[in-house]
Amino acid sequence: MSGIVGDNVDDGSGVIKASVGGATISASDPATDTNATLGTQWANSTSGEYFVCTDATTDENVWTNVGDGAGNIVSWRFGGTQYGYASGGYTGSDSDVIEKFSFTSDGDATDVGDITVARRFLAGQSSTTHGYTSGGYSGSYSDEIEKFSFSSDGDASDVGNLTVARNGPAGQSSSTHGYASGGSDASYLNVIDKFSFSSDGDAADVGNMTVARRYVTGQSSSTHGYTSGGYSGSYSDEIDKFSFSSDGDATDVGDLTVARYGPAGQSSTTHGYTSGGRSTGGSPDKNEIDKFSFSSDGDATDVGDIAVAGYGPAGQSSTTHGYTSGGGSGTYSNVIGKFSFTSDGDATDVGDLTVARSRVAGQQY
Repeated sequence: MSGIVGDNVDDGSGVIKASVGGATISASDPATDTNATLGTQWANSTSGEYFVCTDATTDENVWTNVGDGAGNIVSWRFGGTQYGYASGGYTGSDSDVIEKFSFTSDGDATDVGDITVARRFLAGQSSTTHGYTSGGYSGSYSDEIEKFSFSSDGDASDVGNLTVARNGPAGQSSSTHGYASGGSDASYLNVIDKFSFSSDGDAADVGNMTVARRYVTGQSSSTHGYTSGGYSGSYSDEIDKFSFSSDGDATDVGDLTVARYGPAGQSSTTHGYTSGGRSTGGSPDKNEIDKFSFSSDGDATDVGDIAVAGYGPAGQSSTTHGYTSGGGSGTYSNVIGKFSFTSDGDATDVGDLTVARSRVAGQQY
């Protein structure tokens, strides 16, 4: 570090800050919540790696490795950069198809594998390496947690069970765990289940939603999971929120613009989206795209319409756009719709699924 660092000062924490050049010397790497100003330099005295803060968003700092080593320190993001996936669903009979479509170029999906049990109204979760489905219905309620690889196309495998077999749960994903919230068996459920991405196994019950309901959808920020909409004898407009960092019950943090069941969920880095679904009235199939903030609790606003109104579409999220795929009731849709996260507006039809269906689960890579 000679030539960069002048007189060093040890503040007693094990971190040495240089008096010249603004560099910090530590025996460990910086973290995403090592909040700093843009351009702050950090040297790891153990590995010799050298980082610069290139994004100073609070608790989501990005530290770019500017040395010879690899591995930037970046905050986990829910959205994918490569592909969206649609798995399972209902075509008049239950489907086992796993399809994928590109986020980098608009176009049709391709069939890349099968889930182990054909079923509808299942939840979808995504790790950085695998897609997951959980719960659902196929003549009986399912407790299966299935997993398929993003890096190589192929069939899913059964890797665990939910605590309660159920129909119509919502799916959420943190950087380390998948969640399934709500649903129904013989009655409406409020259970929030959590399962590990790093090791296959069963889920654990870690909390409750504020209202037991089924046909809900999920959204994920970097710190919290959300459930929105659903049905519990009446159509729901509730937006619930629960913490990823500490297990516990959800809190009611706002309302959708339209009470509905069976919508799709999408997530940008700053907002959750609830799109489509079914409600009461003269036009029960809904096309609204609702948007709500992750940084401040509150109600959603209507910011556009999906390409095809209906319930049970899958929701997928890239880092820049939200997608709905499939959906409908009676007449099933194969449409893949896409809307922007950066500017509010309607979705556009950008491709087709290989199989028209509704009540589908979505994943992203």
